[in-house]
Amino acid sequence: MAKPIKLAAALTGVALLAAACASSSTSGTGASSGTTGKTLIISTDLPLQGASKSASESTINAIKLYLQSINYKAGPYTIQLQSYDDSTAAAGKWDAGACAANAQAHVANKNEVAVMGTYNSGCAQIEIPVLEQAPGGGMLMVSHANTNPGLTKAWDPGTPAKYYPAGTRNYARVITTDDYQGAAAAQFAAKDLGVKNCYILNDNEIYGQGVAKAFQDEATKQGINVLGNQAWDGKQPNYTALFTSIKAKNPDCIYIGGIFDNNGGQLVKDKVAILGDNTKVKLIGPDGFTGYPDLDSLAQGQGMYLTFAGLSTAQLVAAGGAGATLLNAYKAKYGTNPTTDYALYGVAAVQVIVQAISKSDGTRAGVLKEVFGTCSGCGIDIPAAQSVLGKELIIDPKTGDVNAKDISILQLMNHQEGFLKAWPVS
Repeated sequence: MAKPIKLAAALTGVALLAAACASSSTSGTGASSGTTGKTLIISTDLPLQGASKSASESTINAIKLYLQSINYKAGPYTIQLQSYDDSTAAAGKWDAGACAANAQAHVANKNEVAVMGTYNSGCAQIEIPVLEQAPGGGMLMVSHANTNPGLTKAWDPGTPAKYYPAGTRNYARVITTDDYQGAAAAQFAAKDLGVKNCYILNDNEIYGQGVAKAFQDEATKQGINVLGNQAWDGKQPNYTALFTSIKAKNPDCIYIGGIFDNNGGQLVKDKVAILGDNTKVKLIGPDGFTGYPDLDSLAQGQGMYLTFAGLSTAQLVAAGGAGATLLNAYKAKYGTNPTTDYALYGVAAVQVIVQAISKSDGTRAGVLKEVFGTCSGCGIDIPAAQSVLGKELIIDPKTGDVNAKDISILQLMNHQEGFLKAWPVS
């Protein structure tokens, strides 16, 4: 809940952020009266139910604060923010049916020109083809959190072409991919933790399988003996039998590739119950386990190592600049930092969308052309001084991937995900 006594401080921070971002324009829900020009809708497409709810709400709140700071304007256009929920109460996480329905809703919303999302790569693979074929030349989607490599480059069979049936790109992201994240985790496990025998679990989703594969491939190169790679069933009441079978192999490391939403809390509890705490048998997870208060509060989660496919909130605060200004304003308004490191990446994705809109003719096709076109003046380049990530962001018009590639190693201690070190991307 916001702390009203700090509202003045929050508004001061927002004003400073607006000054830092003066050359880019955005707007959102609550556009002030007196603005001129056509109103265009940009949306968020995130899981608002289940374990990811807190992370999604933090991301949306950060985006709203940013949009307020730039007076809800993108060039001559007024921006309105609309939120879509891609989860269901029954699933307790993202849901394929909800993602499919959202994709159709985006397309049908005639003033909507771009989507910020999705959070889960599996949801993105459903929505991207629908948006690519949207009337008016396709619709732009920019993700802050999708790390599966196949969405933009060759990875699994048929990728990425199968996501672009019309043969045109409409999807970009501002985050590092799992071929880098999984490899970094394996390098850290070998070089810093000195593990020798690691068992890999994945949640049988596109994201979890992908990051687990990347970890396995690099672990083998690093001389780690991979004892197995199998899926866990997120609907099981417990995993005592699973870990009992793994215990016989005598691992000194468990790598979990997947999302916490898939009964990750029970998985972590049973790992510790059967194999010992995380100092005895190291537990390592990807960004799909970051930003979850339920995990942070678990006694059995303490000591777990996590990778984040970007810069942590702590790093961005320490670096100063536009990102720190926004985070300070966020904390002043809401009394705490965002629950997820992905919140500022959501804002970075919106910065990409805003720049595209501000240079466009206000149509879906026009917005898309500014990101993926080859015309003179086309292309997205957010200067470091304006970027909330503190570094220049350039979107590759051929793939949609971002130039900035960062991996952070975190450790869960004292119920907080503390920044441990940056890991060089190679």
